[in-house]
Amino acid sequence: MIDFPYKKTTLEEGDFSGRRKFVFLFMAACVVILLGRAFDLQVWHKQFLKDQADKNHIDDVSVSAYRGMIRDRNGEPLAISTPVQSVKLNAKLHRELAETQLDKLKKQKKSDQEIAEWLRLYNIDNANKIAQMEKLLGLPAGKVKKMLEDDPNRQFAYLARMINPELAAQVKALKIAGVDFDREFKRFYPTGEIAAHLVGFTDLNDVGQVGLEAEYEQYLKGIPGRKRVIRDGKGQIIDDVESIKEPVSGKDLNLSIDQRIQYLAYRELQIAVDENKAKSAALIVLDAKTGEILAAVNQPSINPNTRKNLKEILYRNRAVTEVFEPGSTVKPFVVASALDGHYVKSTDIFETHGVFKVGNHLVKDVHNYGTLTLTEVLKKSSNVAVSQIALKMPPEYFWGTYNKLGFGSSPNVGFPGEASGSLLDYHRWHIVEQATLAYGYALNASVLQLARAYTALADDGVLHSVSFLKRDEDDDAKRVFTAKTAKQVRAMMETVVSKEGTAYEARVDGYKVAGKTGTVKKAGHGGYSEKRYFSVFAGLAPASDPKLVVVVMVDEPTAGKYYGGLVSAPVFSKVMAGALRVMGVAPDQEDTMPVLLTQRVP
Repeated sequence: MIDFPYKKTTLEEGDFSGRRKFVFLFMAACVVILLGRAFDLQVWHKQFLKDQADKNHIDDVSVSAYRGMIRDRNGEPLAISTPVQSVKLNAKLHRELAETQLDKLKKQKKSDQEIAEWLRLYNIDNANKIAQMEKLLGLPAGKVKKMLEDDPNRQFAYLARMINPELAAQVKALKIAGVDFDREFKRFYPTGEIAAHLVGFTDLNDVGQVGLEAEYEQYLKGIPGRKRVIRDGKGQIIDDVESIKEPVSGKDLNLSIDQRIQYLAYRELQIAVDENKAKSAALIVLDAKTGEILAAVNQPSINPNTRKNLKEILYRNRAVTEVFEPGSTVKPFVVASALDGHYVKSTDIFETHGVFKVGNHLVKDVHNYGTLTLTEVLKKSSNVAVSQIALKMPPEYFWGTYNKLGFGSSPNVGFPGEASGSLLDYHRWHIVEQATLAYGYALNASVLQLARAYTALADDGVLHSVSFLKRDEDDDAKRVFTAKTAKQVRAMMETVVSKEGTAYEARVDGYKVAGKTGTVKKAGHGGYSEKRYFSVFAGLAPASDPKLVVVVMVDEPTAGKYYGGLVSAPVFSKVMAGALRVMGVAPDQEDTMPVLLTQRVP
């Protein structure tokens, strides 16, 4: 078989040649179109694209994080953050946008007269909008104009902070070039003055400044996020593009405070300060079994929601940060220490005669009480007898008791500036110091420290640590006195609240109360004053099984009364009575029990 060579036909050759020409022409046309479009965009419409870019650009902005709430032990809010807006001014952008618009008119070959007329109308409209904004924000007339003229290149200045969103929307509707808005959070304190010293407050940047807001700043504050946004030609955000990083909210802080008891204590302390024309006052309520602080109040107070004319002396938490000489309120500790160390017996008798010479110093009583039993030493609050008791103990042992009770060391409650107080080292004692320490001079302590020390009497000899945070039990409790001694001294302290004692005004209907008064002369540059006093009462109830410890200190009452039993004891009575009801503590007075039993439902 013979193979003949294949020869292409003219038709086949024409087919392939036509396809190549078509593809070539098609591709050439596409290139021409692309080049034309590029020339059109880059030459003929260059200014249009530039204007569009100026009008809309993408930016990354910070997103504020929610600050954690502060709540009381029952979940009631003491501090909460609400979303607000802040208004800021970019003077440079404000100027540049006006200049850009002016340049556009010039490139459009507008006449000088047209440009001048546009500029006149622009200035009038801009001035009117700025005046409206100043009025809405409560700014002085002309302030924004001055800011624009004084520093036209400034890129950031706040015009208003933390305004409500409705007001911000009104300002935003004015569409003023260079005026922008930030979402922030404003701290609100529902209880106002009642818990101000304790909770504290934040600054305009939502950063804790004093109180627990400052102490737990790292715990409460959140982590800001970031988002990508589109801004218009006036610099205002017109749309969100995407979330870059979500903000992380701060953690909530749950306190041991009971808002109901806090309010009760605040009200009664305020009344006492007003009635006694006192300089200031402080009060602490403790849970005797856990060391939780149920109330901590001070007078005078502040409103953290306004903070007008704010002075440091007004927001200072005196109950925790200031100290005073506790006076006779420490006498129960002296008696307990001597009993535990077997330096005295409960049956001992003391001859007082109204005065007792210690070295070159005379210890005096208000009256000549004559012969006193150990119980009567506390009942009558005899300086003479308690000095005699103190001098029976070795200095190191006596100092050790005060030291174990927390005097001279910080209670470590976790509060900014908490006081440690002072307790002179026993190596530096003379016989006079040992005697005066027995009735509460030559040492000082805060109201919180004194209240904490009283838990050792309230909980059968066990001293508790103290806490502003809610907890079920105290892991740091330690024994200071034997249970037998603590109960003995509590029984003696009950007589202080009897008609023959120094604090009959401290009684609480239905409950046995154990306590001790303190009337302390204030030290000054010239020694101790005969006119200025600390009036103090420290007590616990129900005395048969104490649940609460309350300490009241009133500084410089000037209305006539100054004894602790007349000034502070009545405050104790009202606060303790209300707190026991709030806590649902049953009465322990025998004469009230039958009445209560008849009211029970079978």
